[in-house]
Amino acid sequence: MAAPLRLAELPWTEVDALDRDRTVCILPLGAVEAHGPHLPLSTDSVIAEAMAEEGGRLLAGHDRIPLLLPTLPYVAAPFAAGFAGTVSVRPETVGSLVEEIAAALAEHGFAILALANAHLDPVHLAALHRASHRITEGGRVLVAFPDLTRKPWAGRLGEEFASGACHAGRFEGSVVLARRPEWVREEARRELPLNPRSLSQAIRQGVTTFEQAGGPQAYFGDPAAASAEEGRQTVAALAAILAEAVLALPPIR
Repeated sequence: MAAPLRLAELPWTEVDALDRDRTVCILPLGAVEAHGPHLPLSTDSVIAEAMAEEGGRLLAGHDRIPLLLPTLPYVAAPFAAGFAGTVSVRPETVGSLVEEIAAALAEHGFAILALANAHLDPVHLAALHRASHRITEGGRVLVAFPDLTRKPWAGRLGEEFASGACHAGRFEGSVVLARRPEWVREEARRELPLNPRSLSQAIRQGVTTFEQAGGPQAYFGDPAAASAEEGRQTVAALAAILAEAVLALPPIR
């Protein structure tokens, strides 16, 4: 399957020539956020870009033209705000930026925006839902936003993800091992003990930081169990989720 086009690498004339009815603009959203002592701050961006790239390949097989936008790395990340290196911005800023990106695309005739989001802070997710609703209400752009924390998607991403103990553990660590192994601190990863505390349960109880949730090193789950092979399987699952969400959109008006 053909690799997706990358907006930032194209001259404007080639973008102008794209078939608007077939083009799907894909925006990866990550974060600059602590992911334990073993994974990079850009872990969520690595995952989002993998989801976008491989999801785009699947869409190309359905006669769509996937157009990857540059990754948006600065988002709301209050859960990790206490850890060095985390850069958290207001959720209103994120929502406004996504809306303005959609409006700019609409000005040039593009009508489908897919959000490949791998950052699961509840404040960030709420901002994306609000922005997606407002964009869709505007009537110029259709938005595909598969929220990985909700049905039917959440049940397709493995046991650790379903447990809620999945920040910088086996789930995320496997994807980084598959896509950016040189960024993983292997010695630290292999020695980290299992942290079974569930972030999803902590969030339902009103917890608002990793420290309060029982993650003093900003990780949850089982980092030592991560593998590149599982990471490739996870990326395939994420790609299928993104493609299905796009293909489920109604026809362009």
